[in-house]
Amino acid sequence: MPEQAFKAGLEDVVANTSDICFIDGQEGRLVYRGYSVADLAETTSFEEVVYLLWNGDLPTRGQLLEFTRSLSANRALARPVMDLLGSLPTDTVPMDALRTAVSLAGIYDPDGQENTPEANHRKAVRLVAQVPTIVAAFQRLRTGKAPVAPDPTLSQAENFLYMLHGSRPKAIHARVFDTALILHADHELNASTFSARVTAGTLTDIYSAVTSAIGTLKGPLHGGANEAVMHMLEAIGPEENTSAWVQAAMAQKQKIMGFGHRVYKTEDPRAVILRRLSKEVGEDAGDLKWYRMLNDVRETVLHAKKIYPNVDLYSGSVYAEMGIPVDIFTPVFAVSRMAGWTAHILEQYHNNRIIRPRAEYTGPTHRTFVSIDQR
Repeated sequence: MPEQAFKAGLEDVVANTSDICFIDGQEGRLVYRGYSVADLAETTSFEEVVYLLWNGDLPTRGQLLEFTRSLSANRALARPVMDLLGSLPTDTVPMDALRTAVSLAGIYDPDGQENTPEANHRKAVRLVAQVPTIVAAFQRLRTGKAPVAPDPTLSQAENFLYMLHGSRPKAIHARVFDTALILHADHELNASTFSARVTAGTLTDIYSAVTSAIGTLKGPLHGGANEAVMHMLEAIGPEENTSAWVQAAMAQKQKIMGFGHRVYKTEDPRAVILRRLSKEVGEDAGDLKWYRMLNDVRETVLHAKKIYPNVDLYSGSVYAEMGIPVDIFTPVFAVSRMAGWTAHILEQYHNNRIIRPRAEYTGPTHRTFVSIDQR
């Protein structure tokens, strides 16, 4: 086999086959199992999308009812996991709390180390069901509030906002958050999904693979970008400073978060939808400041560099308008992406081969050994 050219960051290297997600970078399309994410965001629920990612088809009414019941029945955490969350220092980074709690949850999963397809599916259900509970419970505990027990009558989106705030969300917030969960559910072999598949490829358990993914998502170049966007808006200050601030930052070669993507050559289709949602929640709140500022950022960068926004530019403003704290934006990303991670892990198990790439060696190859007395 001929040697392949080195590609930094594995850019454009095809590392696996998958039936789950397709990105058309030229056309700006994101597809789950053949369905446009724009259509899914408009017409389905997050629960339907999770079912689709795992099973390959959208559910019937009966299948959706059964699946929804299985998720709602598995939302409660094992007592030791809740105790752990309460014992963590209040200044613990939320992604660290999530990573640690998920790892501990694996120990108390009733399927333990069972690695059959049926057991792995049950564990995937528990992960999707319980990660929202972990994120909401830790946020309340670190702010001196008691955790709110999950409500089995609510959808995934409604229940998370209910557990986070202690009251049932407004209908517009539940709908918008459900759409945001769909948009973030999967994105092919992004860094965290790839790390999950590499870990699963060793045939370790699903909790170990998900823990790898969470650790990868924590990085500011992956899951933390929408947090950085909100910090940028805070740094800009008054709305009228936006364009000048961005121009000055670009002149100083600072990276403007929320722009550019390795795959998309046009605007990220998720950003198009989130821009509309940002306006909707802003109008509902009677304050379009974040929406207007982000549009000014978008126009300034697009005019100067012809670089399009990605999913992170508008998602933070959507979450902030719903009262979600900035430093749990990345855990909220994990609440959604758990659907895609588990889908890819299940697919990896189904047709597994250990993932073991090569490195292009750049060091010396024929050094002469010198004894320690002569060094």
